[in-house]
Amino acid sequence: MPTKKPHKSALKDKEGISINEITNAAAIAKFKARRSENISAEKLASSIINGDTIALSRAITLIESSNPEHTEKANAVLNLCLPHANNSIRIGITGVPGVGKSTFIEALGNTIANKENKLAVLAVDPSSSVTKGSILGDKTRMEDLVKNEHVYIRPSPAGSSLGGVAQKTRESIILCEACGFKTIFIETVGVGQSETAVHSMVDFFLLLKLAGAGDELQGIKRGIIELADAIVINKADGDNLKKAKIAKTEFNRALHLYPPKKNGWIPKVLLTSATENTGIQKVWELLEEYIQKSKSDDDFINKRKEQNKFWLYQTINDRIKSNFYQNKKIKEALEIQIKAIELNKTTPFAAAQYLLTLL
Repeated sequence: MPTKKPHKSALKDKEGISINEITNAAAIAKFKARRSENISAEKLASSIINGDTIALSRAITLIESSNPEHTEKANAVLNLCLPHANNSIRIGITGVPGVGKSTFIEALGNTIANKENKLAVLAVDPSSSVTKGSILGDKTRMEDLVKNEHVYIRPSPAGSSLGGVAQKTRESIILCEACGFKTIFIETVGVGQSETAVHSMVDFFLLLKLAGAGDELQGIKRGIIELADAIVINKADGDNLKKAKIAKTEFNRALHLYPPKKNGWIPKVLLTSATENTGIQKVWELLEEYIQKSKSDDDFINKRKEQNKFWLYQTINDRIKSNFYQNKKIKEALEIQIKAIELNKTTPFAAAQYLLTLL
């Protein structure tokens, strides 16, 4: 019987160096100098277009910044990159925590990523409502994929954004496309039925499910399931395989309760085991079938046009909200109204109506 090779962690992929070598004053000064180097928007965009992933990471950090000074530069980079974008396949991948999103993405990513099909993974990590921080550990969970030279993985915090994606995920997609990535995975936080924002920025929406966890009953609910272009029941292996097959039958029945999609596509239900790498190739073949069908009847282009309109309105709403709370007059009046509410001298509704008249 062949001996199983021990798993090699990406954290120990290369021989480390001693602490003294990386903490000397010269190295620290050099690192700080690189961080503080002010690269122009033109140079940053040019580097991205030439496939520089370090510049890509820097630009994504720039667009995620809440510093007003960074906003202007970030917009300039985006405008320069935009003519080189819109040439990828965007795939949204969602599912409840524990369904195996990271393992599934790693298995699918290693199957499709190559020199001609570079893959970018934009992973959104949940943020604490208390500390506002995020772990951003997606690279650690995708130990093999992170070592693939044709793959770029960028974890980002969800922050206060709802819908399972980060506020600047849409812009990050444009930058990744300009950098030459032909397939883009957007891995969502995984919060449940309300996680639908990713649907408005991808070409294909993939929903991962578990068998034997009550998910079969969720098939008759409106919401995230009716938006899915395919449902994949993951962890269909071992003792769970029989449950997964039953769940597949239940979901197929449930999908017949929904009206057909505008493009006539009928969502499919597939079984996979990301750990055993079974069913993964079939998922990719289904994705290719969907994209080919969408492009043949102009649904692909029309869908992106609708998404662009959606994000126009969304950006306007976000900017109005930001300007409202940053207004000095509003800030002062808001504090007064909060104290009045605490003393029961006014209601939240009356206070809000008054504050809106100050604009």
